[in-house]
Amino acid sequence: MSSYLKVCMGLMIQALLLAVVMANPLRAEETIKVGVLHSLSGTMAISETSLRDVVLMAIDEVNAAGGVLGKKVEGVVVDPASDWPLFAEKAKELIVDHKVSAIFGCWTSVSRKSVLPVIEEYNALLFYPVQYEGEEQSLNVFYTAASPNQQLVPAAAYAKDELDCKKFYLLGTDYVFPRTANRVLKAYLLSQGVPEENIMEEYTPFHHQDYQTIVGKIKKFAASGDACVLSTINGDSNVPFYTEFANQGLTSDDCPIVAFSVAEDELRAMDTSKLVGHLAAWNYFQSIDTPENAAFVKAFKDYCAANKLPGGSDRVTDDPIEAAYYGVKVWAAAANKAGSVDVDKVRAAVYGMEFDAPGGKKKMHASNQHTYKPVLIGEIRADGQFDIVWQTEGLVEPDSYSKLLWIDEEPPAPTGGPK
Repeated sequence: MSSYLKVCMGLMIQALLLAVVMANPLRAEETIKVGVLHSLSGTMAISETSLRDVVLMAIDEVNAAGGVLGKKVEGVVVDPASDWPLFAEKAKELIVDHKVSAIFGCWTSVSRKSVLPVIEEYNALLFYPVQYEGEEQSLNVFYTAASPNQQLVPAAAYAKDELDCKKFYLLGTDYVFPRTANRVLKAYLLSQGVPEENIMEEYTPFHHQDYQTIVGKIKKFAASGDACVLSTINGDSNVPFYTEFANQGLTSDDCPIVAFSVAEDELRAMDTSKLVGHLAAWNYFQSIDTPENAAFVKAFKDYCAANKLPGGSDRVTDDPIEAAYYGVKVWAAAANKAGSVDVDKVRAAVYGMEFDAPGGKKKMHASNQHTYKPVLIGEIRADGQFDIVWQTEGLVEPDSYSKLLWIDEEPPAPTGGPK
């Protein structure tokens, strides 16, 4: 073959390859990878597995709408197995080995705290979808769920003012979120004139199963008829706690439980007939009655059924599921707006972004990495759903540091960011 023909053949092959590229802009070899960092085993799997599922659903929806920068988004799923140090190892694996552009993950604050040094070292980006204790502001994290002034404080105010509670039993799992959350709650209650002797505080380990003694103490504490439990129990310990509460004959009329980590997904594992009337404070409930939310709930059920996930079309949505879902959408919109998946450019594009979430309009804060959200309080129904009994009129501005804990001094400066 002459050199002229070889050149012509080469040009023809290049043209054919270019045509394939133009016809399939979402081709697999040019995917944008993102990490999915949620426990699929261990004590937190009861809550976190659904976040894995909805993140992958959101990625599918992003791809169906054209992807990010004309490329397909690929979710890389790892299982940190409710092992807090393993969260850091898996985050590093996602960043270094898989070269993900963002990570969607963590539930407990101890897992987030484990991941934080890693993502700050590599200037990576984490979208964190669960309400938390505040006292943190990293330029490498977008907190898409509630800060304390968007959940803890309004719930305590509701218990005091609407339920007329005068005594408060602060019961939580023994790690950073419950302990810091209870510092905020106690500071609020004391500021409202609640005597210190009317505030009890107790913690149990992760995966704690025997609540007989603790519920006995709560029963005695609540004998006056004016007490409530403010619960920061996390994970599968909620099942034996609520079971024992009912077994000892306590009801929401005797001593209402106001939970900060129990939602529709956790209630799937419980006998909800004995939990009627107990409360939870969140920023979203599946029972929000709008066409947009109905479409989201149906889409999630259909996705779980189509992918043969446990529970199938009987699956439910809840607050962390919504926050995990729109975290993906916010990142994708920011990357498309910025024209890049570069962390610093995406961060700038997220600031101040307004968007429609399943539960209604939301807004990212212009500077503090958090999210403007409404606050809702729901009452458990026998079917495992919530009747919304109270909500704010609009979106509540998030505090990264609680004003109740930083009265006379300035909170710390943000950590992380570009190197």
